[in-house]
Amino acid sequence: MVKANCTIISNFIFLGFSHYPKVEIIIFVPCLLMYLITLLDNIILISISILDSYLHTPMYFFLSNLSFLDICCTSSPLTPMLANFVTGKNSISFSGCAARMYFSLAMGSTECVLLSMMAYDRYVAICHPLRYPMIMNRRVCVHIAAGSWVTGCLAALVETVSVLQLSLCGNNVINHFTCEILAVLKLVCVDTSMVEFFMLVIIILLLPMPVLLICISYVVILSSILRISSVDGRSKAFSTCAAHLTVIVLFYGTALSMYLKPSAVDSQEIDEFMALLYVVLTPMLNPIIYSLRNKEVKMAVKRVLVRNPLCALFIPSSK
Repeated sequence: MVKANCTIISNFIFLGFSHYPKVEIIIFVPCLLMYLITLLDNIILISISILDSYLHTPMYFFLSNLSFLDICCTSSPLTPMLANFVTGKNSISFSGCAARMYFSLAMGSTECVLLSMMAYDRYVAICHPLRYPMIMNRRVCVHIAAGSWVTGCLAALVETVSVLQLSLCGNNVINHFTCEILAVLKLVCVDTSMVEFFMLVIIILLLPMPVLLICISYVVILSSILRISSVDGRSKAFSTCAAHLTVIVLFYGTALSMYLKPSAVDSQEIDEFMALLYVVLTPMLNPIIYSLRNKEVKMAVKRVLVRNPLCALFIPSSK
């Protein structure tokens, strides 16, 4: 067996969009604005869920977790990227890259599990409304949320350690704007088939499997909604489920296109564009989708503004 000539790498350099300097200038302002909107929207949703007692329900408990995940998921890769655009510094230490890779994977994996658990919550709420308070009590909700976090963090730990323990070939240039695991894997100079197999197993467990569970849940939910005699009841159930399904399509659509695309389709520009959508657009739209036509959130905003007039400085008025 021929051993690869490997060297110890202490830092990485991001190639990012440096091939297209004008692109960096064009995307800087939109990305910054979308990041600020993401922070504002998600912080507002978390604050309203905490401050208003009417929103102390399983659905908004999970939404608060989702909002916190979205803040972390977009902050990890986006803030360094924006800083690099301004300072021109595009390098990172090996340990910093490892931490950033783990953090991004952990947040994304946790969100995969959490979204499927939110589908289960909607299933219980619509199909078993009388037993809903008993089934989805506070203890169960905390266990579900904690289980989602633990599963996501452990999966990310396995993936990160598996990749970074491999020997690198001395090339420390990452053809991406962040420490994305597939981009780092391309720098490895040894056989990666075993690591890729483990990654494929984890990806299947965290992407297609939850999607399948979500689809089954919503088939049952849809059949239950169609049996509701009240028009208002059907409308409210459809509205709640439509918001969740929209978020699922956005999140899983971009994730599946990044990690389960055919090997024949290998374009670095497309990969970076999809990654940018994944870390910028989805976290920004999630709170907007859930609250735009949600009367409960709008009423909660009004109640909070009445009790705390100073909040009006930070929370847009809801008409």
